[in-house]
Amino acid sequence: MKKVMYIASAVLFVAISGWLINYFYQKSKKNPTIYVVEKPFSTTIIKKTVATGSITPRKEVQVKPSVSGVIEALYVEAGQPVKAGQLIAKVKLVPNLDGLNRDQLTLNTAQNNLETARINYQNSLIEFERNKKLYDQKVISHQEFVRFETDLNVRKEALNAAQRNLGLTQQGAVQRSGGVSNDVYSTVDGIILDVPVKVGSSVIERSNFNEGTTIAAIADMNSLVFEGKIDESEVGKLKEGMVLDLQVGAVEGKTFKAELEYISPKGVNEEGAIKFNIRAKILLKEGDYLRAGYSANADIVLEKKENILALKESWVEFKGDTAYVYIEKEPQVFTKKIVKTGISDGINIEIVSGVEKSAKIRGQEKKNEPKPEEKEKEKKQS
Repeated sequence: MKKVMYIASAVLFVAISGWLINYFYQKSKKNPTIYVVEKPFSTTIIKKTVATGSITPRKEVQVKPSVSGVIEALYVEAGQPVKAGQLIAKVKLVPNLDGLNRDQLTLNTAQNNLETARINYQNSLIEFERNKKLYDQKVISHQEFVRFETDLNVRKEALNAAQRNLGLTQQGAVQRSGGVSNDVYSTVDGIILDVPVKVGSSVIERSNFNEGTTIAAIADMNSLVFEGKIDESEVGKLKEGMVLDLQVGAVEGKTFKAELEYISPKGVNEEGAIKFNIRAKILLKEGDYLRAGYSANADIVLEKKENILALKESWVEFKGDTAYVYIEKEPQVFTKKIVKTGISDGINIEIVSGVEKSAKIRGQEKKNEPKPEEKEKEKKQS
């Protein structure tokens, strides 16, 4: 029995030893890691940021009627150029009964006030003339006579004020009841952007208490601006006068120039991020045409350095605030060295110090070609 156990143990030991020998042998056959050796190079690095926004006219005018009523006729449509003073629409007047009733009540009150002032003046005049005779006869004193004279002057002034008030009230009532033109004219030169009403639509006049109904929106399409937003982390690097490259989604393969002219002093919270509004004047060339409302992205150059020493950012390793590279001392033998970096565009990064242009830098790991026997083995397995 013991002999069988010894034999079994010996067989197991030999099997394990054979497996270990084969394992380490196969492992020793694997090629060592080989890295591509790179060199620093001179290049131009441009650091950019992107602002998203849209194209809008600098000035957009909302044309509103001076009277309430119903659109009787429209003489323009969206996209049509117009001149200041050009007829846009005609409004059919619809009497405002509430307004007319208020006007009539105000007019009646003014007439009653005038009649009361006239009666008071007549009574004061009679008293004045009677007391003047008494004063001439030296029946009353000069002081008492002056009192009647002053009262007459006050009544006369009140009568004049009542007459003026009635005149103003009558003039206002006439204007509101039809003295204002029911024709609607363009107030500026430009392009009709939108006509939000149709013939038969009811419209409300503009007043101190109501903005009124917009009949047409007009804008000068030769003066366009880009309005967008930029993250708070980048806004401190912007300055008025910077040149922007606009990429308009609806116009493929073309870039438009714009000049930054406004940076908002106050940010707004959008989904947990603080954004700042910016505005840039679009510099259109002859023949260029953009439509209001186009979405656009603006590339803003924050920093640009030419002919500087650089590396691919993938060759540089970072640990906290420290950057370092691996320099080749002997073939495939590298030592770590700390370097000082500058600007980066996400692909290339500036090397300020720590590396000479002649240095050999460890790059990406070089993929080894499989050995012939491994290729044959893979071929058989497939």
